[in-house]
Amino acid sequence: MSTLRLRSLVGRSIKVLKAEVDQIRPRQHVISMLSRAIPHNTGNELRASLLRLRGIHVGAGTLVFDTPRLTGGEARDFSKLGIGTGCIIGAGCTFEVGSTITIGNDVTLGHGVLVITTTHEIGPRENRAGNPIRRPVTIEDGASIGARCVILPGVTIGAHSTVEAGSVVNTNVAPKTRVRGIPARRIVESVP
Repeated sequence: MSTLRLRSLVGRSIKVLKAEVDQIRPRQHVISMLSRAIPHNTGNELRASLLRLRGIHVGAGTLVFDTPRLTGGEARDFSKLGIGTGCIIGAGCTFEVGSTITIGNDVTLGHGVLVITTTHEIGPRENRAGNPIRRPVTIEDGASIGARCVILPGVTIGAHSTVEAGSVVNTNVAPKTRVRGIPARRIVESVP
């Protein structure tokens, strides 16, 4: 192997290693490990306090039944996630915070809810995953999201709406509306 080719290979390897190491956030990892050490369904307010230490706004009285999985964002800026007061965050929830996620007051997220803020353009057939597209997600006050729901980028779930378990929400949900299915469709007006 020529010296020039070896230098080029080493240079690329160093760039890749630097990109990987730059993603390590020791403080975030330590707080996450402490939070995961708390048994499920106990220490719910303590877990909320640990999320606050990670830079996430969590309102008073919010209960977090398990440490949510936080992904996305080039700099792992979890301050893009905001959770209001009096919320319930079920076990096994995942928040992909490539863009802002706003959760209003008195919102309930069932077990295993997945909120995604990043998608991608459709690229050419050689590589269908084109440029990333980031869109915020908003879940307004009093909404209830059932277990194993998926909320896709750019969606707003209106105040006091209900999304039934297992639904995939790819369009906005009007306030006081009940939806279900894949994709989620309106099924009946909720009682005010």
